Amino acid sequence: MVKLAVNSVLLRGVDFQTAVHTIAAAGYDGIEIAAIKGMCEHLDLSRWQEQVAAYRTLVAEAGLAWVAMEVGSPDPGRVQQALDAAQALGIPTVTIGPGGKSDDAEEWRHMLDRLQRLGEMADAAGVNLAVKAHIGQSMYNTPTTIEVLSQVTSPHFGVDLDPSHLFRSGEDPANAARAVMGRIHHVHIRDCKRGAKGPGPVTEQICGRGDIDLEKFCAALVAGGYQGALTLEVIGVRDEEPALLGMLAAENRGYLRALLRRIGGAES
Repeated sequence: MVKLAVNSVLLRGVDFQTAVHTIAAAGYDGIEIAAIKGMCEHLDLSRWQEQVAAYRTLVAEAGLAWVAMEVGSPDPGRVQQALDAAQALGIPTVTIGPGGKSDDAEEWRHMLDRLQRLGEMADAAGVNLAVKAHIGQSMYNTPTTIEVLSQVTSPHFGVDLDPSHLFRSGEDPANAARAVMGRIHHVHIRDCKRGAKGPGPVTEQICGRGDIDLEKFCAALVAGGYQGALTLEVIGVRDEEPALLGMLAAENRGYLRALLRRIGGAES
């Protein structure tokens, strides 16, 4: 069965303990910890060893499962730190962006070289590394994703599928899921309005409030045998109160839970 999780970047304005308690209270199965420099560092990769013991206890006592860690940057130094921290915390997957610039041949070569190196690092650590097709970067749609997967064949290297980026690129996210099904390590999920230039306001990123056919997308995942997490990743949070964000997280969970029950992807 598919798990439901939240990336702690949703609660970037509070400490990790408060984020964990809020996510657990909203009824989720798991958590992705944000280690995104300049945005949200609930895990500080420069001193992760100091945080491991307390974080392991905190998440376990809240009844949550670790599903991933988001680093964002494909910088090899930060990714190695993330892989080491993931090993220590029992986190199965580290999520990153591809970097580079769309439709630039030189940037594409640099990205491929970097991702091949990162895939080897992930294999050595025994931790999955999932890269997202990201608007504006070198890997930005399904064709570029398929090409990357044909070049980077490391067993622990795969895709972090995000329907909002694909939708904003003019693709059908369900078709994208089918095209890369065997290599999906993680799913970042959020909604958005048709024609949006960016992810949109926080409220429009909650599943069910935008225009993506998320039921079709999730049905493709379930039909393909995906057994990982659907992790709510809301960005652009500024001054929203934790209580409001908790309510939005609970709404998102209710929507996805009902959707999964309809398509046979959750226990009744």
